[in-house]
Amino acid sequence: VQLVESGGGLVQTGGSLRLSCVASGRSISNTAMGWFRQAPGKEREFVAAINWSGGTTYYGDGLKGRFRIFRDNDRNTVFLQMNDLQPNDTAVYYCATGRSSYAAQVRETQVYWGQGTQVTVSS
Repeated sequence: VQLVESGGGLVQTGGSLRLSCVASGRSISNTAMGWFRQAPGKEREFVAAINWSGGTTYYGDGLKGRFRIFRDNDRNTVFLQMNDLQPNDTAVYYCATGRSSYAAQVRETQVYWGQGTQVTVSS
């Protein structure tokens, strides 16, 4: 599975971005997916996960309400809608596949990763 993220960029504080992660090589319709991020000098952290159908989602601490993960299985794509962005949201954002259809497992176990997309929030 190859994952390609897009949609990152430079945005002002309070702005919004929508990230996309397109999978190729095989269908991800039965696979839970996740988003992670890594800021300079920090460890990679969990952002959000979604189960195979989109009916179950999880979010990292403090992100629910500003971020929303959703998917379009017909397009083999997972999205991350980010609103009210803050400077501490600046990071490289990565999508990843889980090893099953269960979103709860994505935080701990990932199989495939994309190359990441840079999100920079200016103050």
